[in-house]
Amino acid sequence: MTEVHLRAENLSAGYAGTPAVREIDLVVGQGEVVCLLGANGAGKTTTLRALAGQLTPMNGRVFWKGNPKPGPSHKRARQGLALINEERSVFMGLTVAENLRLGRGSTARALELMPELRPLLARRVGALSGGEQQILAVGRALAANPAVLLADELSLGLAPLVVSRLLTAIRSAADSGTGVLLVEQQVRLALDIADRAYVLNRGRIVLSGPAREMQGRVAEIEATYLSGLRTR
Repeated sequence: MTEVHLRAENLSAGYAGTPAVREIDLVVGQGEVVCLLGANGAGKTTTLRALAGQLTPMNGRVFWKGNPKPGPSHKRARQGLALINEERSVFMGLTVAENLRLGRGSTARALELMPELRPLLARRVGALSGGEQQILAVGRALAANPAVLLADELSLGLAPLVVSRLLTAIRSAADSGTGVLLVEQQVRLALDIADRAYVLNRGRIVLSGPAREMQGRVAEIEATYLSGLRTR
């Protein structure tokens, strides 16, 4: 593995004093895609929020660029930690062009990465399809050349062609040096572009390893830990 940008060590986090994830150990290195897999309620989003600084750990630590006290989410964002959450991280009342101008990268770079956005620049984001909104979210995030991208359920409710486009963009970003932690319901497609994977079950990591190894165990993993997730 190359340089580790983001690491959780014995991390527990949750809400109202109740942990939703417990004793999480994971790393995201430069230039790799890491999948975080698990059924609904396993703790995937909680893990991302704790890593991004939106939740304070109940126990354990998050290391961001080697710093065990990385500060709040806005500070991590300025230092190159990007988060795309389930709400797609876009402003529905603004145009595509206005959304891109509010990003940390340039509009020109976003359009280079996602040329599909060019004819949509003058349109209000709330009038776009779900796929177009997600392409905007990914393009805007990647235009800033983040050190690490945390991506939560990019494919949720989207057509297969859009999902393929988004995952291709994620893999390309990793090949250019961005570390990616990807929560994804399309398990086989996610493993196709990933380097490594973790499986969460009831708030704990129960399996981890190279994506190629996980691909050979998808049926077992699905039956044991991923009930309800699509694996096509």
